[in-house]
Amino acid sequence: MWPRRYDDAGQAFPIYITVVAGLLFLAFAYVAVGQAAVTRNSAQTAADAAALAAAQDTRDKLAGQWKLVLDDPTKWQDILDGQAAVLDGCGRAGRLAAQNEAHLLGCDPQLTDLSYTVQAETDGTVGDSIVPGTESRHAKASAKAVIQPLCQLPPLGTDAGGDTPPQLTCEDGRQWEVNPDDPTGLPEPKDLFDVHLAD
Repeated sequence: MWPRRYDDAGQAFPIYITVVAGLLFLAFAYVAVGQAAVTRNSAQTAADAAALAAAQDTRDKLAGQWKLVLDDPTKWQDILDGQAAVLDGCGRAGRLAAQNEAHLLGCDPQLTDLSYTVQAETDGTVGDSIVPGTESRHAKASAKAVIQPLCQLPPLGTDAGGDTPPQLTCEDGRQWEVNPDDPTGLPEPKDLFDVHLAD
C-alpha cells in the first residue's frame, strides 16, 4: 500500500494569489498618493509664484514712485514705509498662476502689512487612480507674500549741511547717499524693499 501524499502546492496557491493582489493594491494606492502629492505641490508652487509676483510688482512701483520725487525728500518716507503703495498686483499674480498651469480663486491685498494673500487651484486634476473621484479633483493652495521696507530716511534737518545729499540707512547696514542729479548710484528696488513668503 502506497503512503498518501498531500498536495501542499495546491493549498498554497490561493494564499499566493491573495498576497499578490494585496501587494498590487498597495502599489496602486501609493501611485494615487503620489499623484495627489504632485498635484498639491503644483498648486502650492503656483500660489507661491503668484503671491511673490504681486508683491514684486508693487515693490517695483514703489521704487519707481520714489525716483519720481528724488528732489523732494519730504515725500520719501511715506514711500519708503510703503504707505504710498497702490496694491494693484493681482493681475500680475493671475498671469504667474497661469504660467504654472493654475488659476486664482482669490487675491487679497492688505495695506496694513503690505501683503498679498492668494488662493490658487490647478487647471489639471489628480487623474485616474484606484481612489474614486480623483479624475475630477483639482488641488488648491494658498500663499502670502509680504513687502518689507528696508530703508529709513534720517529726520529732515539733521544733515551736516544744506547742500549735503540725504542719506538712506538700510537694514543691511548700508548707507546710500542719494543725489537727485546722479541717478546712476541709486539703490535698486530690492535694496529698498524685501519681498518674501510669510511663514
